Amino acid sequence: MAPPFLIRAAAAFGSGGALQPFRLLRQDWRNLPARYVSDWNIFNQLVFASAVYVFFTNLLPGITFASDLYVLTGRNWGTIEVVLSTGLCGVVFSLFSIQPLTILGVTGPFSILAENMYALCTNSFHIPFLPFMAWSLIHAAWLHYLLAIFNAHDWTMRYVTTFSTEIFSLLNSIIYFHKAVQELQRAKARLSFAAFLYSIIGAIGTCLVAIFLSTAEKWKPLFHRYLRMGLAEYAAAISIIIFIALPHVGDLAALDKETLHVSTSFTPTNPDRTHFFVKFWELPVGWIFAALIPGSIITALFFFDHEVSSIICTISRYGTRKPGGFAWDIVLLGSTTALCGILGIPPANGLLPQAPLHSESLMHDDKEALTLSTPDGSNVVTEQRVSRRVYEQRWSHFLHAVGILAFTSPPLMRVLGLTPTSVLAGLFLFMGEQSLAVNPVLYRTFQILTPAADLPVLPPALVAAVTKSKSKSKSKSRDKAVTTPSTMSTPGPSSASNAARATNAPTRPTLKSYVPIHLYTLTQIILTVVIFIVTLTVAGPAFPIIILALVPVRLCLMNRIWNREVLRYVDAWACREGTVEDDEDRRKGVGSASASGESDTEGVRERRETGVELQDLERGVVARASGVEEGKS
Repeated sequence: MAPPFLIRAAAAFGSGGALQPFRLLRQDWRNLPARYVSDWNIFNQLVFASAVYVFFTNLLPGITFASDLYVLTGRNWGTIEVVLSTGLCGVVFSLFSIQPLTILGVTGPFSILAENMYALCTNSFHIPFLPFMAWSLIHAAWLHYLLAIFNAHDWTMRYVTTFSTEIFSLLNSIIYFHKAVQELQRAKARLSFAAFLYSIIGAIGTCLVAIFLSTAEKWKPLFHRYLRMGLAEYAAAISIIIFIALPHVGDLAALDKETLHVSTSFTPTNPDRTHFFVKFWELPVGWIFAALIPGSIITALFFFDHEVSSIICTISRYGTRKPGGFAWDIVLLGSTTALCGILGIPPANGLLPQAPLHSESLMHDDKEALTLSTPDGSNVVTEQRVSRRVYEQRWSHFLHAVGILAFTSPPLMRVLGLTPTSVLAGLFLFMGEQSLAVNPVLYRTFQILTPAADLPVLPPALVAAVTKSKSKSKSKSRDKAVTTPSTMSTPGPSSASNAARATNAPTRPTLKSYVPIHLYTLTQIILTVVIFIVTLTVAGPAFPIIILALVPVRLCLMNRIWNREVLRYVDAWACREGTVEDDEDRRKGVGSASASGESDTEGVRERRETGVELQDLERGVVARASGVEEGKS
């Protein structure tokens, strides 16, 4: 008889197993034709406005990283390399990826890693930087292929919960605010006092005007409906253009100003290079194998960044319905990574803040004609419902990537060079605000500052569980303090009775009921601050490893600290329906109607389902979609 570990290994690599080669890739190849044609059939002014918005929010931050890379990689990488990489990888993904909502660009963590690698190559290894980086990226490519072939998404990301993704999203919001401050700090060091004061005005003005215009649809009855829609959809672009033009008008033109550093020809930034190609084969063999170490780090960084980006831009809030393709997109990411290494440009991968911003900019009213009937079919009615969801299409990704790629031409590069860095700081502030505004951590933080009487009503199952937990704690304390037989034999209500009464009792919010939720939120905030501090050190490239470590912490440790009903209420699987606690119940053979009452899953329903869906559940009807009509934007 074969050893147990061989039996388990054979099952994992066998049909349907977690490691069965090409299982997810075959699924993705079937999904791509199912959605590809329809992705090109949707185009309207909202899609075009989204492309313009993402163009600015992707191009300008990327050039900021280029400014740092120019200094800290010995002029090997600069503006032209970052713009070329962002545009090229964006076009490839818009044409061939399965999930076109994900936005690609050069990220801050990779910039930190590249700067550290350059320092090692120059000061310690005494080898050329670009060939060593090229081999690192080539190694990263085949490692990406292995992850996709052996279905890494299933045995890694499917265990990620919103606990980690919310922290990641909050971290990126903080990074954008920090980048804005850094831009103003550079302006203070290089400009006169008057010019620095105007830089502050320009940054805050760019942010506030963009936020103000983004609310234009609520200005009714002011202006025509289409004008309000246009102002809201092009808010960031209008604000940026205004504050790019202002410093060139009147007396402001006399102020010294800090503008973006750009290239004036389609040639590499380093004057010693004449073309975009690296002779990577000339690196000594020993260093080729040594490049596997940074290649592995890049693989971990890119895999986690890209997967979380794809998850965040397709969460239930955005109502996505078309199939995704994590495995095929990872293969594509590995291919573009190797291509960038050979061309001698920094690789691009999924951008965490821009992905949800892209989805937000594509939100629209979607009208559905639904046929509702009772289980026995005796009462049939048709209803028109309106829900909010994104336009799932490729045009916004393709157009913004082509626009960025066009800016590698010298004439457009010169135009880009007119942009004051204060406008870039303002754009960072706006992007940070937009990303933070949709993060549940922000709303739970507001709840910490809200009086208990004004807090939302909690699900009865959660209140019962917290009450039961507290009564158990008090009972243990009394047992330790009083040990007389008469006290120990005094009859009293059982824990089950307490839970039952608490379940049926009014669920008026109390501070005690909210304490575990507040502690959960504070834990997320503290962890985010700690990770942000790490990104400011030389250990910055390792921050995805910290966030990955939060996954087993959530699954194995937090359920020993927080009540499971609290965790069921605040957390859920990031890539699939349900919660960790739901899966635990199924493994233990406990149904949704648990011993504590059928309200065991009310917290999940109350937090995730729309009001319309709850009404259907209450009146016992079954909804069947009979048609979908895209809402007019």
